[in-house]
Amino acid sequence: MDMTNLLNHGLDWLEQNLLRFCSSPVTYRRDAQTQTCNAVFGKTDYQVSGESGVEVGAFLWDFLIDAESLGLSPEVGDIVVVNGKQFEVMKLSGQGCWRWTGPNQKTYRIHTKQV
Repeated sequence: MDMTNLLNHGLDWLEQNLLRFCSSPVTYRRDAQTQTCNAVFGKTDYQVSGESGVEVGAFLWDFLIDAESLGLSPEVGDIVVVNGKQFEVMKLSGQGCWRWTGPNQKTYRIHTKQV
């Protein structure tokens, strides 16, 4: 096994164990369609420039979800429900509403705001 394959296998193993041991069940909802899957909670910090030019720090709640178990691509307006709290999928300026976690492109990092 060459070094590239060894590293990719290691990344797969880490991702699987993160989702297996550090995740909690969430409900993912799009319109009338809902499904339960496991997610790891995360946070993305970013800067927002106000009208006066003052930069303000803010953050979004992220959910790391296995792409295959979700079975669809996240879209703006989808809802993630955790312990009765709702989080709406939203676009992060310049990044869209999700990005891949890691180079193997198996886990979505979905950006949300609590509503």
